[in-house]
Amino acid sequence: MAATHQFSVEKLFSMKGFVALVTGGGTGIGLMASQAMAANGAKVYITGRRMEALENAAKSHDPAGGGQIIPIGPCDVTKKDDLQKLVDDLSKKEKFINLLMCNAGVGGPKAEPTESDADNLKAQLWENESVEEWDNTFRVDVTSVYFTAVAFLPLLQNAMEPHGPHNRFASSIITTSSMSGLMRHAQGHFSYNAAKGATVHLTKLMSSEFQRTWIRVNSIAPGYFPSEMTTQESDDKQKSELPAEKVQEKGHVPAMRAGKEEEMGMTVIYLAKNEYVNGQIIAVDGGVLNVISS
Repeated sequence: MAATHQFSVEKLFSMKGFVALVTGGGTGIGLMASQAMAANGAKVYITGRRMEALENAAKSHDPAGGGQIIPIGPCDVTKKDDLQKLVDDLSKKEKFINLLMCNAGVGGPKAEPTESDADNLKAQLWENESVEEWDNTFRVDVTSVYFTAVAFLPLLQNAMEPHGPHNRFASSIITTSSMSGLMRHAQGHFSYNAAKGATVHLTKLMSSEFQRTWIRVNSIAPGYFPSEMTTQESDDKQKSELPAEKVQEKGHVPAMRAGKEEEMGMTVIYLAKNEYVNGQIIAVDGGVLNVISS
């Protein structure tokens, strides 16, 4: 039975002693997640292909809450050798991790299906997308999520052992999918939306199959958040800006703005800390899926 003081924010969401790894942690949603966890006491390792970006992110966003943001890598998550090296390197530093956030991703090619004549529609899509671009989108957004998760299962399970059976489901994986994987509107991104739909289903598969290891798997399906993927740029602190008017131009965002970085942080900490949530896809989309059919 919980006493009232146990419902304080500090008790519910403190991440002191928590160890996390975030792929694609140098910018965008990965950096937001890392900041949120570190600000609440976690030691957060961030990895990605660009070591300079990782180091700059860690230097620019040193937390005051007792946690740390630590660059590690570089790592190309589409390569098993890189993933195994990352596991080996992290194992030299930590006996376990409590959270793996599979966040690395790419946007893929874009081809707007605006033509009503079939010949013109074929030309529009056929000429603006390639098989190679589709393959790369799935390789980064789906295949790498699976192999990253599999690579870190032992380190995740190790987090349970020092604390005994009562700590089951304390470790978890969070995948970054997208509202785009839950909607029927292609948005001109057939490969990206299809890949994110696959990430959603992969999350459910891993959640079910990884239960035997006592590791939870959930997914965050973001809407429009400021990131390199949505704005194609970052500033000198690895941050991006997405003005409200740019979001309003889309005409299907009830919130009439991009998501706040803090709102993404809230969602990450909730999924990381709530051991009774497993196999869920949490859309953080400003109400878009209430407007566009899913």
